[in-house]
Amino acid sequence: MNKPVVVSEETLTEPVVVADVAPAANAAGPAYVVLAGISVSHFLNDTMQSLIASVYPILKDTYALDFAQIGMITLAFQFTASLLQPVVGHYTDKKAQPYSLAIGMASTFFGLLLLSAAQQYLVILVAAALVGLGSAVFHPESARIARLASGGRYGFAQSVFQLGGSFGTSMGPVLAALIVVPFGQGSIAWFSSIAFLAILILWRIGRWYAPQIKAKKTAAVQSHPDAPSSRRVAVALLVLVALLFSKQLYVSSLSSYYIFYLIDRFGVSTQAAQIYLFIFLAANAVGAFLGGPLGDRFGRKIVIWISILGALPFTLALPYAGLYTSAVLSVVIGLIISSTTSSIIVFAQELVPHRFGMISGVFFGVAFGIGGLGAAVLGKLADHTSIAFVYQVCAWLPAIGLLAVFLPKLPQHKR
Repeated sequence: MNKPVVVSEETLTEPVVVADVAPAANAAGPAYVVLAGISVSHFLNDTMQSLIASVYPILKDTYALDFAQIGMITLAFQFTASLLQPVVGHYTDKKAQPYSLAIGMASTFFGLLLLSAAQQYLVILVAAALVGLGSAVFHPESARIARLASGGRYGFAQSVFQLGGSFGTSMGPVLAALIVVPFGQGSIAWFSSIAFLAILILWRIGRWYAPQIKAKKTAAVQSHPDAPSSRRVAVALLVLVALLFSKQLYVSSLSSYYIFYLIDRFGVSTQAAQIYLFIFLAANAVGAFLGGPLGDRFGRKIVIWISILGALPFTLALPYAGLYTSAVLSVVIGLIISSTTSSIIVFAQELVPHRFGMISGVFFGVAFGIGGLGAAVLGKLADHTSIAFVYQVCAWLPAIGLLAVFLPKLPQHKR
């Protein structure tokens, strides 16, 4: 599918340094088959994950759950992903595991089967945690594979990778509306076939990845003379985490509670609300794809500035809009705010290129963790106030984008 890229040596105890192996891959350009495979796998993975939030109304009615308990389901799912992703990334920096993706997907497979048969709240939490475990294994190493296959177009490759995940997330509500709502909780088991298909694809990608991590020892990472100091790198990483916080918590508020918000305020049906949620998530998918190539061309810092602060006027207007205006605003918000994801992740990877897997795991993990913790806190807030009040509070989150002023300018070849 592409020329082998030499990554590490001997027992693979040295860090897997992607930045040093790019030239061979760059000459041949992106490995499009690999990028397509990892993006499709991301689509399948996140489709299954999004089913959890999409079936919340069914679980809430069936088991008489309150909003705080709904938030705890999200927390159980995302806590395992958040806690384990940096650990997985750190381990694979030292010793790459080409078949770990397929093995991790098996956790998602069993989690879906358990969720479909769960009759108790505790079992639902365990099932959600198993799906989160699969995500923890999937994201750090698949992000590394996307970069290896990028041919030097790192933002583009990250966007292709993110595109699959974003569209997968948007498909959850549609599939829930078409299948789970009419046929009930047991129909979730049907989606285990998606997990099995993902296992097959990831196993094949693992066979491509294995030769990339053999043979010669890579050269040590040489710092660019214009690279920021270690102190500025540390400050920049904290800023990027804060920016991801503002973006992800806002998206989490819409993803977890938008259905309830539309039902409570406008009296729409559950299925209609799921379609509106799909529209928002689809806009997120398009925005996530556009952000990477724009960052490659114009610089990641400017894309981060525009994508977070640019969403603020629209998020402030959303709580006061009517039904159809809300749908339009959700599309605009999704397009703008999600375009920052690829730029934030690639920016962080370029700040610390010798710890690529760990940084990817930290940022994917922080995204999941913030979403899970935020969903639980927002659920508790909604129980004591209202869903409408939650959206009024969350509307100010993009203002955190002002912190982008503290991001350093990276060397010209690392835009």
